[in-house]
Amino acid sequence: MKFNVVSSFATGILLATTICGAVYYTEDPAVTKAASKPTQTVQKIVAQPTETEMQDKLLAAGYVVQPKAEYDKTLEAAKKAAATASTANNNSKKIAYRAVITVTQGMTSIDVGKMLEKAKIVPDDFKFSRDVEKKGVEKNLRPGTFTVDTEMTYDQVIATIFKK
Repeated sequence: MKFNVVSSFATGILLATTICGAVYYTEDPAVTKAASKPTQTVQKIVAQPTETEMQDKLLAAGYVVQPKAEYDKTLEAAKKAAATASTANNNSKKIAYRAVITVTQGMTSIDVGKMLEKAKIVPDDFKFSRDVEKKGVEKNLRPGTFTVDTEMTYDQVIATIFKK
């Protein structure tokens, strides 16, 4: 293709784009909307139901209808009842875990703490290891199989697994 033909084609596209853009931005939007609407509009007149009619329809359909103030009171009472029930359940039910721990030669207090934490006997293995070090019995680990549970204190668990 010759350069003259390509430049003429590009100039034609540029000119067409400019004209379309000018028409688009200068046209009045109100005229466009009015032209797109049908000339005759049909309006339906629908009577709005009264509040009692709406409540009757909802009650017939199985819904519960109550004023906002009554709803708020009911909601507060339910929240209070749930809070007291959850605290009562927490106080009455305490889960106890029991585990059989096997300590082998070469294990450290950190290893034992990790096993006890995994068995949910102690909440934190690092704190257990620190307590063992504070007592000075970290080198007195006895190899063997031991039964421990969550009812035991830290001191009882340490006394069971470590020699004094």
